Amino acid sequence: MQDASKAYLYALSTVLIWSTVATAFKLSLRSMSVVQLLFVSSFVSVAVLFGVVALQGRLGGLRALTRRDLLLSAVLGLLNPFGYYLVLFTAYDLLPAQEAQPLNYTWAITLSLLSVPLLGHRLRSFDLAGLLVSYAGVYTISTRGAVLDVTFSNPAGVLLALGSTIIWALYWIYTTKDRLDASTRLLLNFAFGAVYIGLVLWLSGETLPLHWPGVLGGAYVGVFEMGVTFVLWSLALKLTDSTAKVSILIYLSPFLSLCFIRLFVGEIILPSTIAGLGLIVAGIGLQQWGRLRPDQA
Repeated sequence: MQDASKAYLYALSTVLIWSTVATAFKLSLRSMSVVQLLFVSSFVSVAVLFGVVALQGRLGGLRALTRRDLLLSAVLGLLNPFGYYLVLFTAYDLLPAQEAQPLNYTWAITLSLLSVPLLGHRLRSFDLAGLLVSYAGVYTISTRGAVLDVTFSNPAGVLLALGSTIIWALYWIYTTKDRLDASTRLLLNFAFGAVYIGLVLWLSGETLPLHWPGVLGGAYVGVFEMGVTFVLWSLALKLTDSTAKVSILIYLSPFLSLCFIRLFVGEIILPSTIAGLGLIVAGIGLQQWGRLRPDQA
């Protein structure tokens, strides 16, 4: 199989897995609390990422870690996985999956906004147009189509879903100039994050999760959402001769996700969800297209 074909295979596998995680979140939360789900998935992800680092032959690099490396991961672990997934899982607990998933998908827009003050980037005309279109989609989903009513279906859930995009964007901005390879940094971040969530579980007085459907769901999230997809996506980008051609496949994920939510969670997908998601994806696509046109202001 040629490298280009392998790249598409890895990318499509990643997109397919990403499309299932919203369903896994929602089903797991039926038998586990937010803290319990994050506890299971975090510790499973540490084991997966340790295996990834071992397969890459990078375990020796762990002995060369500096105090700064560990301190940085202690801070980044507060953002991801601890803060990000704690907020995101709570949003899924409060909202239907068909609403939480598209709202969280706006992280690309949030990243563009935060890159202006934190990285010195500037917003171009296509960025602004994309922002307006995408957040029109957010508004459509949040009001369940009653766009003239200005009444949100669940204000706390909507704010948490959008808040998770801020944490995610901050995490990636602060890792842009990291000297460590990505897999080693992820392992360290998730190791610290697992400790944090373990402390929260203990302080909250919650017990270890004992319901097998929830535990298996948490393990699924830890293996795939937090572990394997990183490896597959990295391989896809490494083997492709066009990052843009592979990256465009990401736009399939939220729509496939709605199919899984309908089939396995049983939610009736609202027309407002489809319309709002279409606007969100169109806004992100408009923004990305504008970046390929350096002549545009």
